[in-house]
Amino acid sequence: MRIVFTLIGLLMFGCTQEPAEQIDKVSAKDLTVSTAETEIEVNPNKNAYFGDTHVHTNLSFDAYLMGTRRTPDEAYEFAKGAGIEHASGFMMKMKKPLDFLAVADHAFYLGMMRELASNEGPYADHGLSDVVSEATSAEGATAAFQAILGHLRDQDPNAPDDLDDRDIRSSAWQEVIEAAERHNDPGNFTAFIGYEFTSSGPELQNLHRNVIFRGDRNSVPAIPFSRLDSLNPEDLWAWMDTNREQGMESLAIPHNMNGSDGWMFERSYFQSDKPIDAAYADLRMRNEPLVENSQVKGTSDTHPLLSPNDEWADFELMELRIASTLASKPEGSYVRNALLNGMLMEEESGINPYKFGVIAASDTHNAAGSFEEDNYWSKTGLMDINPVNRGSVPLPESDPENLEWADGASSYWGASGLAGVWAESNTRDALYDSFRSKETFATSGPHIRVRFFGGEGLTASLEGAEDVIATAYANGVPMGGDLEGSEAGKPPSFYLWASKDPDTERLQRLQVIKGWIENGERQEDVFDVACSDGGEIDPETNRCPDNGASVDLETCETTPEKGANELSGSWTDPDFDPLQHAFYYVRVLENPKCRWSTWDALRAGTPPNPNMHATIQDRAWSSPIWYNPK
Repeated sequence: MRIVFTLIGLLMFGCTQEPAEQIDKVSAKDLTVSTAETEIEVNPNKNAYFGDTHVHTNLSFDAYLMGTRRTPDEAYEFAKGAGIEHASGFMMKMKKPLDFLAVADHAFYLGMMRELASNEGPYADHGLSDVVSEATSAEGATAAFQAILGHLRDQDPNAPDDLDDRDIRSSAWQEVIEAAERHNDPGNFTAFIGYEFTSSGPELQNLHRNVIFRGDRNSVPAIPFSRLDSLNPEDLWAWMDTNREQGMESLAIPHNMNGSDGWMFERSYFQSDKPIDAAYADLRMRNEPLVENSQVKGTSDTHPLLSPNDEWADFELMELRIASTLASKPEGSYVRNALLNGMLMEEESGINPYKFGVIAASDTHNAAGSFEEDNYWSKTGLMDINPVNRGSVPLPESDPENLEWADGASSYWGASGLAGVWAESNTRDALYDSFRSKETFATSGPHIRVRFFGGEGLTASLEGAEDVIATAYANGVPMGGDLEGSEAGKPPSFYLWASKDPDTERLQRLQVIKGWIENGERQEDVFDVACSDGGEIDPETNRCPDNGASVDLETCETTPEKGANELSGSWTDPDFDPLQHAFYYVRVLENPKCRWSTWDALRAGTPPNPNMHATIQDRAWSSPIWYNPK
């Protein structure tokens, strides 16, 4: 009999920098700024910093029910390189630390599950207290989720939720704030204050956002805005605007657009037929300059149905709505598609609500992100720590001649992702400024660094330049910027560069992805710009040859001599039309390696699940550069 493992819940799932190559070395012209305690090194050419803006701890209702008891303090210690204990007892530890982190616990029921389980205080006799306190196993967690779901269904929509205790929410929020304050170390490690706004549509259309504040404890609200205040993201943005007027600066980062069923990037107001207008576009872009395009619950860059000519579009997809077996339609659910729709709306009406940059994040519910294929512990505590439960190892009851695997949400998940930021220093202000300017990039887990510049005549200005990056800043715009068309209609040129993560595979190819509108239709194309191993780009296909890198699935050994440590190149659009809006962004691909699921099977001595990809080509994406006709 085939067993299906499901996770139950209405809303669930809802570094020290590596030694830099010459291109990133701080020059003699670098500045320093003084703080009360230290001098912080400032690099005007900017450094790459890696972090995670989406981490859940014991204060999140779902993480607590999954067995997670790790605190915000422990989440920050993990990010800085320490090992912390998983709910099942083993130690979680990364190969290298991060540079920044935001604990982003759900504002909804913030701290309440811990309160229910305490068997003390005003909720000791609540009807849910016992079942929540018994959520110490996968079975107990499932029972608790069922109970919480029943509670939500039984609520009178016109009456207050008896688990929405403002005092408990406020107290837990103060824990989040104080942990970030304790661990923020300007120049060395940045701890942002943040939380998750957990909105959804009526049929589990995912509309979750992480809200990240710029400042310290004196620049955040007394209590976070939650779904209990409103399900409408427009109300969240209005609340953020009101806070901003009072000196509380923040931004929201949508995630898991792939599970939104097209709702994340609609062309109308929330649950309305009213078309998006300039007021909506201004409100959204003022508050949402970034999106999270990859994480454990799938990658939202693009989909094969949306990008049929992109050979690498089928990457770590999760095509279901969150906590559901319902399919999520691709249109309106993916980043590249939204960028194209934004440009189409701009041509039609002069507004663009989808002009955003990209990051990635983990969405871990273990207080510790799992970013490495060979060091993977998934995301939902006690519920998916067993390789059998996450579908990578056959069910024990399987007939040896006819193996079967569990089919649940965990089988679609990945070891992703990380936010990359180019910033002058590792401080809240500098990183946040780069969030705002969209000089950000996303990776599917590795510490791959990517740079991208564009400008008229940029390539020529870089030839023989003593300081390539300073020259690129002086003569062009970085990722996240706009290129204005010239009077002469000359095509812009682009400079691309990427370097590998020292602890993982070499790079295979460096690409530019272009999107544009032609005769009212959305168009896209992929151009290889730099090939590893001396490969030359085919002028007919715009593709590098395969570099021959392979994986031994019996041992997970990879081809050591293939690939590049760095790739770079200059590129000019061969199909440039000065009258067309267009966007360009970079994608860099690693050589293939074993996916986490294959590592699970190898260690268990079983065949890999044939329904899962045996290998993975980890990658990074830059934020776009937009070309605007004169």
